[in-house]
Amino acid sequence: MASKAAIDEFLGHKRLALMRLSANTPVQGVRMDDELRPKGYDVSVVYLDESGSGPRLAEIKDQVEGVIVAVPKKQCERAVEEAIAAKAPRVWLQAGCETEQAVALLERNKTPVVSGACVLMYAEPVKSFHRFHRWLWKRLGLLAK
Repeated sequence: MASKAAIDEFLGHKRLALMRLSANTPVQGVRMDDELRPKGYDVSVVYLDESGSGPRLAEIKDQVEGVIVAVPKKQCERAVEEAIAAKAPRVWLQAGCETEQAVALLERNKTPVVSGACVLMYAEPVKSFHRFHRWLWKRLGLLAK
């Protein structure tokens, strides 16, 4: 689990890219970009799938301060490789998509990483079911400190 300091550092940057597998692949049933924009984040959605249409991270790399990776677990390492190639300054591996290999790859490349946490449980103000989830994690001692 990432530290609260690492989470706060990532969320202190407002120009983010949200990397999804494709335009047709939901991110855990939630449109993260739609939830982050009203919180003051400028979110560019990019896609890992080369066969689909839509922007790739390499096309917008100079416009973002961090990348949220929300792809299926089996695609995580490839997404991290793309983020490193684009020189992403920091990466958030959305809870459920991270792998030990992907985290290790980021650490070897000295790219700050947040993993094992849901960005919507930490990006203020926390609303909807994420608010309850955050409360529950806090009660159980699972919330980042």
